[in-house]
Amino acid sequence: MEIIWTSNSLGDLARLYEFLEPVNPKAAAVVFERLTAGPDILETQPRIGTPLMEFEPREVRYILVGDYEMRYEITPDSKIWILRVWHTREDR
Repeated sequence: MEIIWTSNSLGDLARLYEFLEPVNPKAAAVVFERLTAGPDILETQPRIGTPLMEFEPREVRYILVGDYEMRYEITPDSKIWILRVWHTREDR
């Protein structure tokens, strides 16, 4: 399966990095690295995430990568679209 990052999810990564970097550049780099590597498991186990029924009939799920929620969609053409990423303490 191919993993594709949407512009929204890439914007989320940038926003999270820019929030952490002024306070702790090392932590910002570690979080960024973990988040970009987090969806790698989806290539072999795409349905490992928790389904989000409110998006049916689309197959939208989420996984937790540390303290961050990552939403993704599995499409019929066997692609995994990373939709959004945010810290679990954010008011979403």
